Amino acid sequence: MDGIDKVIVRELMMDARTPILEIARKVGVSGAAIHQRLRKLEKTGLLSGHHLHIDPKVLGYKTTAFVGLFLDKADDNDRIIAELNRVPEILECHYTTGNYSLFIKLTCFDNDHLMEVLNKQIQKINGVSRSETFISLTQNIGRQIEV
Repeated sequence: MDGIDKVIVRELMMDARTPILEIARKVGVSGAAIHQRLRKLEKTGLLSGHHLHIDPKVLGYKTTAFVGLFLDKADDNDRIIAELNRVPEILECHYTTGNYSLFIKLTCFDNDHLMEVLNKQIQKINGVSRSETFISLTQNIGRQIEV
């Protein structure tokens, strides 16, 4: 990445709807050059797709929780992750070091909904031996890595 690429990425990170021509004027190149650079950055894997950010609270999801999962056997990871992937409230799943085999982030309408998801879906997955749940009171930082 050179300086122009960094400006392009920073502009789009601030507002992905920024017109290409506006970015082109800012860096002093043509709109076509910006498109070529974006394609190059996509091919390198730095940029992957274009996403909308949806605020779950606006849809009524008021509870965010993090759950550490203890698994019976490491051999079950792939199968368990496939089952977790079917739970729509789960937003992220990470392999971790430390106490937990997996660490997930999920969002629910409220604490009752969270308890239902934990008891009726996650803890019923064969191979999940137990879980520890942390409810987020508020998110103070939410950002991407700086470029």
